Parts: sequence; structure tokens; C-alpha cells
Amino acid sequence: MKYFIVTFGCQMNVHDSEKIAGILENMGYQCGETREETDIIVFNTCAIREGAEDRVFGNVGALKRQKKANKDLIIVVCGCMTQKEKTAKYMRETFPFVDIVIGTHNVPKLGEYIAEVRAKRQKRLLQLFEEGEIDESLPYVRTSGENAWVNIMQGCNNFCTYCIVPYVRGREKSRQEESILNEIKNLIASGKYKKITLLGQNVNSYGKDLSPQVSFAKLLKDICALDGNFSVSFMTSHPKDLTDEVIDVIANQEKIEKYIHLPAQSGDNRILKLMNRSYTREKYLDIIKKIKEKIPNCKITSDFIVGFPTETEEEFLKTMSLVEEVKYDSIFAFMYSPREGTVAEKMDGQIEESVKNDRVNRLLALSKCLQKEDK
Repeated sequence: MKYFIVTFGCQMNVHDSEKIAGILENMGYQCGETREETDIIVFNTCAIREGAEDRVFGNVGALKRQKKANKDLIIVVCGCMTQKEKTAKYMRETFPFVDIVIGTHNVPKLGEYIAEVRAKRQKRLLQLFEEGEIDESLPYVRTSGENAWVNIMQGCNNFCTYCIVPYVRGREKSRQEESILNEIKNLIASGKYKKITLLGQNVNSYGKDLSPQVSFAKLLKDICALDGNFSVSFMTSHPKDLTDEVIDVIANQEKIEKYIHLPAQSGDNRILKLMNRSYTREKYLDIIKKIKEKIPNCKITSDFIVGFPTETEEEFLKTMSLVEEVKYDSIFAFMYSPREGTVAEKMDGQIEESVKNDRVNRLLALSKCLQKEDK
């Protein structure tokens, strides 16, 4: 029997798909090369932007004919998008040929659900709002070459007003440091992996929920103290939690890659406050200054959202000026996309698509121009 996984979204989802592959291979499935030759197809979804959801709907809808021709084909839709009750219901009603619809928290039980469908031809629609403990027993089929993704935490406590993540991933839960270190030891001992990439929605807040607490800086130092020839990187950082101690550790530890992805989202203080980002432009620039002083060769990248509700042209120009001042190595810029259930979705002053499109193109063009100048 063969499986095929289609992954949408961030690195966290890529790593979740490695977990899904591990579950399936433990059940005796092998990875297939095409959707047409497989016995089970899994869509691991993203809910960050509307476009990602539309692509999922299109991909799933295209399987209707294949499912009709092969009644034994199992179709699974899981992940962040289907953690939302309204979307899960829409998926079930619009695509009745889908066998299993689950969210983020029940992925560890995917094997059980597949076995039930196989045995009883029973469809599973699960509304998943319960947050369990992190399951340390799940296997992985790693797919990123010499790089190994390592989750150090899950969930987010920040509740940025535009972001759906806390609602679909739950609150922050940190893995025990010993479990993380043991996983990395085994990865290095295997001889297959030269790079360890630590993952979390906000890695800088790692360990605050543990007892006793463990700082992200300590975790980084303890990882670097492990024997072996490997490098360490991480994503993603939140400016409000990036401490001087973390910057010092990056500067002083040779194994840590000199690269920080530090999403700014906006260069205007009023918009930052509306976004609930918990820092100002001035605070952000102070962090950038410390990074450049202590790690002169550090590569810095960032994320920006343009067209946030009520954003004026003047406020957008402050984002442009921030990009000019920092001179990032690269940026990712996105048009604001309302997400169901978030605070920003209900805000007055939603910006027209044409304005958002103009602003994102101008921002990306500026960044590209600045990168050429640096060369």
C-alpha cells in the first residue's frame, strides 16, 4: 500500500508531514510517487492566508473522479485549516467523498482513524479543540536531506490580531529540554544530519511554561555543547522576546548559524499596536542595532503585512522607510488577509485589494533594489 502527502504552509507543517509519514510507514504504507498510484492521500493544510485554503479546496475537489473510480482510496484532510470548526464543516459538506477530516491536535491518532475507515468504511469528522500533551513517541520520516527539523515547542500565546495560529495550534507548550537534547543526540549519532533547525511559533519564549523554567538561550548553549559536527539554526523569533542573552549566545557559539529571521510586520507604531505586536518601531530598531553590533556578519530577514485595516499611505511609507533603514538581506511581504475568528477580521477600515496589491509590489520592489545596491 502506498501513501501520498500534499503539504501546504510553513516549516512547522513540513515537519508535521514528516510525522504523518512516520505514522503511515509504521502501518505498512510506502511513499508513492504520484497521487494516482496511491491508496491514501493526505492534505496537510495551512490557515494563515486565504489563498492557501483556496488551493486546498481546489486540490481536494480534483480528486472526486479518482475517488469515484477507486472506492478504496482514503482521502484525509488535516492540519490548521480544518482545526477551524466552520471550515471543517464546509469541507465535510462540500466534499462528502473525503474520509477523514481532523485538525492539528488529533494528528497523533491518525493511524487509529485510518484503521477504522479501512475496517468499517466509516467516515470521521472530528471537531478538534482539545489540547493534549506533546506526544514524544511519534516516529518521523525525515525528508529534508541533511537538515533535521526539531520542534522545541508548539502553539502561541501572542494573539496578534491578524493571526489565526493561537486558535488552531493552541497555547504555548514547550518540550522538556532533555527530550530535545536526546532527539538531537540521536540525529547527530546517525551521521545523516549536518544541520539542526529548531522550530516553534515563537522560539524565544521557549521554556517559560516549564517548571523549572528553561530559557531559549540556555537551550541553545546546551545544544551547542553536544559532541558532533553540526550547525544550528531556528525559526521563528518574536521581537518582544529576543533577549540580549540570546543575541550573545548566537554571537559566541560557532555552531549557531549567523542568521535571524525577525518579523517586523509594520514600521508604524499605531499599526503595530493595532496588530498587538507588543513592541514599537524604536524598540525593534534597537534590537536590530544590537544584532549588527554583536554579530556583524549576521544575515537578517523579516516579514511584513501591508494593507492592515485602517493603514494609511503615510503609515505604509513608514514600513518602506524601516526596510530602507535596516537593509534586510531579504524580506517576505504579504497583503493582509482577514482570518475568520481573529480580532482584525472585525475591524473597520478594511483596505481595498487594489491598494494592498500596489503596496506589496512597491515594498518588494524596494527590497529588491536595496539588495542589488548591497551587492
